[in-house]
Amino acid sequence: MRFIHTSDWHLGKSLEGHSRIEEQIKFCEDFINIVNENNIDMVIIAGDIYDTSNPPALAEKLFYKTVSKLANNGERCVLVISGNHDNPERLSAVTPLAHEQGIIILGNPLSKTDIGKYNGFEIIEAKEGCVKLKIDDEKVSVITLPYPSEKRLNEVILQNDEDKERQVTYSQKIGEIFNKLEDNFDKDSINLAVSHIFVAGGEGTDSERPIELGGSLLVEKKHLPSKAQYIALGHLHKPQKASQRLNAYYSGSPLQYSKDERAYTKGAYIVDIHPETKPQIEEIYFSNYKPIEVFKCDGIEEALEICEENKDRDIWSYFEIKTEEVISQSNIKKMKDTLKDIIEIKPIITSQNEYEHVDIKEKSMAEMFKEFYTFSRGLEPKGELMDLFLHIINEEGDIVDETN
Repeated sequence: MRFIHTSDWHLGKSLEGHSRIEEQIKFCEDFINIVNENNIDMVIIAGDIYDTSNPPALAEKLFYKTVSKLANNGERCVLVISGNHDNPERLSAVTPLAHEQGIIILGNPLSKTDIGKYNGFEIIEAKEGCVKLKIDDEKVSVITLPYPSEKRLNEVILQNDEDKERQVTYSQKIGEIFNKLEDNFDKDSINLAVSHIFVAGGEGTDSERPIELGGSLLVEKKHLPSKAQYIALGHLHKPQKASQRLNAYYSGSPLQYSKDERAYTKGAYIVDIHPETKPQIEEIYFSNYKPIEVFKCDGIEEALEICEENKDRDIWSYFEIKTEEVISQSNIKKMKDTLKDIIEIKPIITSQNEYEHVDIKEKSMAEMFKEFYTFSRGLEPKGELMDLFLHIINEEGDIVDETN
């Protein structure tokens, strides 16, 4: 049996207010082609389908369209679990329609699907936290643990007085659930586990929403399901192996969702597996549809040259510019007119002078506020902020006039 492991699509996500939906549409189209070209029997999406619990309609439409094409009317099994960004009830609301196509959507810990027979596979058994399949004459047992927040975890675990006395940790609770679910594994079956958790020692990025508070929601490696031949994980956006001892992997996100994710290529894992054998794991890479670039410049002239050199590239860009004085609005405008989708222009002030003499008679309050805001934030103040500032200034002016 051959499956592909992906996660953390974050459909609907933006980059500091800039939509990424066009890149996500391209990714979904390419992902469908990758799945078809590689004869994938099963697609596993390990959580964080959306970026928010209330995703935009366009993001939901993209997800439904994509998984429907992946399933191809029951020719291929598609298994989806919720992540910490997803609303589990909303994600699984389409279950009745999805189930007809062979799409399994599991929102909460220990949720279950229904048995069913499809063109390319069969769901032969459906239990809480476990689904058993028959794919290409091979049995497949998959234990699942969608994102287990403490609240969701406590709803499915009934603690007795002994548990309360020994103060069972979050990681221990996860370990106990996995331990019980592993009883569903069979010797003559392919045995897999799917979850959306933060395994201790994992390397995170700036674009992830933390699910651990002071380490309280970290899962120790010793509490992972040791009998699983492969553990498909979601949450961390950098592809990585979560355990040296076990075949536990984070596939990572399909796109660069923050500037610190520029250092590595995005992709997914294609796994060939049989019962009681070591899986063959291949990493497949995705296109970088719109790279994130960070330009460090010695002065505004170099920044303007970089804008000119890259004006025909489709990129997101951050600029750090060494300068002895505030970058003028005309130069900022010139940069943005030359190179589209500049996210940030950050001045690195190198001057030793702490004060600059300004003749306030030569500049309006609006001009001085713009310069101060640009100096301190590296961005020009937006229209609403300027309107509010001018409104306050006008009110203050009226008070001064009255007192005089």
